[in-house]
This record gives sequence, structure tokens and C-alpha cells, in this order.
Amino acid sequence: MEHNVSLISTLAAGFGLALILGFIAERIKLPALVGYLLAGIAIGPATPGFVADVGIAAQLSEIGVMLLMFGVGLHFSLKDLMAVKRIALPGAVVQMGAATLLGMGLAMWWGWPAGQALVFGLTLSCASTVVLLKALEARGTLESVNGRIAVGWLVVEDLATVLILVLLPPLATVLGGNPTPGAEEAPLWRTIAETLAQMAAFVVLMLVVGRRVLPWMLWQVARTGSRELFTLMVIAVAIGIAYGAGVLFHVSFALGAFFAGMVMRESEYSHRAAQESLPLRDSFSVLFFVSVGMLFDPMTLVEQPLHLLGVVAIVMLGKAIAATAIVILFRYPLNTAMTVSASLAQIGEFSFILAGLGLQLGLLPKAGMNLVLAAALISIALNPVMFAMIRPIQRWVLERSSFARKLESRDDPYAELPQTTERQYLEGQVVLVGYGRVGRRIAQALTERDIPFVVADQGRETVEGLRKRGMAAVSGDASDPMVLVQAHIANAAMLVVAVPDSMKARQMADTARQLNPGIEIVLRTHGEEESALLRREQLGTVFYGEEELAKGMSRHVLRRFNAEIPDELSVAASPAH
Repeated sequence: MEHNVSLISTLAAGFGLALILGFIAERIKLPALVGYLLAGIAIGPATPGFVADVGIAAQLSEIGVMLLMFGVGLHFSLKDLMAVKRIALPGAVVQMGAATLLGMGLAMWWGWPAGQALVFGLTLSCASTVVLLKALEARGTLESVNGRIAVGWLVVEDLATVLILVLLPPLATVLGGNPTPGAEEAPLWRTIAETLAQMAAFVVLMLVVGRRVLPWMLWQVARTGSRELFTLMVIAVAIGIAYGAGVLFHVSFALGAFFAGMVMRESEYSHRAAQESLPLRDSFSVLFFVSVGMLFDPMTLVEQPLHLLGVVAIVMLGKAIAATAIVILFRYPLNTAMTVSASLAQIGEFSFILAGLGLQLGLLPKAGMNLVLAAALISIALNPVMFAMIRPIQRWVLERSSFARKLESRDDPYAELPQTTERQYLEGQVVLVGYGRVGRRIAQALTERDIPFVVADQGRETVEGLRKRGMAAVSGDASDPMVLVQAHIANAAMLVVAVPDSMKARQMADTARQLNPGIEIVLRTHGEEESALLRREQLGTVFYGEEELAKGMSRHVLRRFNAEIPDELSVAASPAH
């Protein structure tokens, strides 16, 4: 019997070759995604031999984008997005404008018409959320302050790009492109109003109705005890809402899935939902990189090397410099500026969609499409290198530049406690590092018992909010000794590190011991190996989440049967001394 095996052959070739080349890339100390991109080139139409189905690969990669954005939403609440709005909103708009002007200027220098140059510049202005997420997850910084700023920044970029995609067809004639059917029937202001209304309607529907319905549905399915049904529920919600958002509200699939995850985060089963969808997310995200490689034409490197060099320079240097300047102007640390700039130094899925639409409307030549794809491939392959260079470059710059040190130590109204802070906060207080989910609960317990404390957090908006509520707080990275000095660590009774970063925890503990030898230190870890290492180093009392959960449940069970509770269960954590 004859079968249509395009889907099967595409999956087999894509996964198989990605596995082999990804493994080779890891063995020679390159990121695995470089191997995935090379796998796409090998099975793409521009190279000899087997050619996979580009259309099917593109649709499969779209599923990966949906699932990945859904996973981000499960860990990224609306509060996180609002917490970084002050920098993410203006930063994304200004950075997109700067990148668009750079790309437009380069294209006009080549002799392109203004309309084509504008569209080309827009394609270079939007970074890939998928690439960013893979980079942040690989480094365990997705839930850090820098990670939240970068993700929030790209979410704003995605929203702006969706608006551009909707407005481009009615503007095609004005920009010198091909008129689209029905584009002249509605005035431009009505198109803009309808687009904004549709996006607002979707967001309101998700936040008002979805926040109640989706967690309830997840609970009902979880009650059945069927793991298969639970996994099916998670995938159906992610893909179903993403598809509905695109068809009904003209919102991109990626943003639809993101909001679905953000709403489902309200459920107590959100952590399990993230775990159940992880294998599919990882598998289909590999196909995203494979599909990018399939679109690449290697002849672009030969035919237009100087043009490509200019485009890559804009994507990887122009955007990075613009983002760094914006973040520093907002008085954020150099490390945050460099993290955001590395996050934006690439282009991806939205650039392809925008370039494809420009090609269809006659607003982008075929050569422009090839340059966008080539720049995407190169910038994605080199993006992990950009992240790896953050710490060495930061160290090198601070050692050699007095201006950089001045920026790092510049006046920040939230980097030191105000003069009006009561004396009780500065003597025998608790210095609480991190005001996330764990830190917030610790702060609440201390407040209820009138125990003085000072919060040290990297989020300036978080510190500003705490001060408005009358709480003592300082802004900055507590691994920097000056931040702990501003929190008056020398007079503190206890240092509580509520962020799970063992490297920075060591630096904080060392600083605290030097300034206050008798201080008690409490640390938090995510991993069993990290917990064991910190205890061996005798840095302080160490809490490991799963271990404390097991102890708490064991104590509860033993009390129920009036059994004797062993000493190891009666102690909340394993102290260093």
C-alpha cells in the first residue's frame, strides 16, 4: 500500500540528523543548537541529497514555539510582567526604533527604495523569544531579575510586531508595494483601532475568564488520576488557545500560548503542567532550529558577503549597544545591561514572518529575505557565545575603565537606605536577600512578629514598591559587597539568602562573615549536590526544598500515629555548626 510519508520522513531526518550533529557540537564544546541548525541546512532544499518537506517542518516548529511560550507563561506571572514594565516597555520601543533605523539606513545605502528599506529594518528589530528562552534555561537564569527583564522586553517586542504585521497590508500601497484586496476599503485609523481592540479583548478574556476556568479545568482532570488525560489537557490548552488567539483575535500563536500559560499559572498544578509538557517542548523546539536551517541558502555567503556582514553587525552589535545604553540610562547594573543586550543580539521567528509578508506584498526583494535568513542563522549560532562572554567582558571592562566603575557605583536613589529609616532596622535586623515567592513569605512572617528586616533585591521596581509600603529595602545584586553594606550587614543578626544561586550565595556569605563574624547565615538551594557542597563548606544553615518537604510530611505522618519523631526530623535544616 502506498503511503504519504512526508511527515514521517521529515521527523525522522530532522530528529536523527539533529541528534548526531548536536552530539558532535557538544563534544567539540559548541552549543547543541549549532548542530540543529546544520542539520536543517543538510536536509534543506539548498543542499544536495535528501530534501525534507519545508512546509511541514515549519508547522512542526510552530508547535514548538507555542509549547515553549506556554512553558514560559507557566513561570512568568502578570505581576512579573508589570514589575518590569517601566524598563521593558520604553526599552523595547526605543530599541526596535534604533534597529529599524540602522537597517533602513543600510538598505537605502544599497539603493533600495524607502518602503523596502523600512520593512527590512523592521525585520532586524525583533529578536527570537525561542532563542532567548533556550539561553536563559541553559544558564538557570530564567526566573532571575535579569531573565524577567529580558523576557518582558521580548514580550513587548512580540506585541509590537503583531501590530506591525496587521498594519503592513493596508500600508503596502503607501510604501510602494503591491495593493492587497480589501486593504483600501477601511481607513488606516479603523484598522489600528480594530487591531488594538482585538488584542485587548483577548487579554481581558484570558485574565478575567481564563484565570477562573483554566485552573478549574486542570483541577477536574487532575482528580481523575490519569496522567495521560492530564498531559493531554495541558497540550490541548496550549495549542488550542494559541490557535484560537490567532484565528479569532489575530494575535500570534506564540503570544496566545504565552497568555494561556500565564493564566494556568494560577492553578496549584502549574508546576506539574510544566513538567508534563517539557519533553514535547524540548523535542519541537529542536525542530524550530532545524526549520531555520532548512530555509538558509549557503550561496548568500558567497554572493553577498559584505551585505551580510553589515546585517549581522546591526543584529549582533547595533542592537546590543542600543539595548545596553537604554538599560544603563534606566540606572540598572552593567550585568543587567549586558544580559539584555545578549538576549536581543539575534533574530528569529517573527523576522521570518515579517520578511515573508514583505516579500508577498512586494516590500522586500528576494535578496532581502536571504539576508534575513542568513543573519538569523549566524546570530542564533553565535548567541550562546554572547551570553558566555558577559562575565569576562564585564570583569575586563570594570578592571580597565573608570567610567564603567562609575556607572556601576553611580548614584541610585534605591541603592541605599534613606536617612529616615528607623534605627530599629539598623541594629540586630535580618537582611533578607530576594523578595520572590520564598522571600515574600519570610518577610510576611517577620512582619507579623515585629522582627525588623531589610530587603536586598535586584528589582528596582520591587524595592520602590516596598518602600512605598514603609518597608526598608535596597536595590542591587547582594553579591556586591556595597549592597550588603547599604543593608547594614555589620549590625545585622542574620543573613537570609532566599535566592537559589549557590555561586552568589558564597560571595554573600564571605562578605557577611568579613563584616560581621558572628552573623548567622541561612541559605536556600535547589539541588541536592549544591546543598551538600554548601554544608561541607560550613557557610551556614542550608535549606533544600525537596528535603524540607519530605521532613515536614514525615513529621506530620509520625504525629498522626503518636510515634516518636527522630532528631533529624525535628530540626528544620542541616546547620553548618
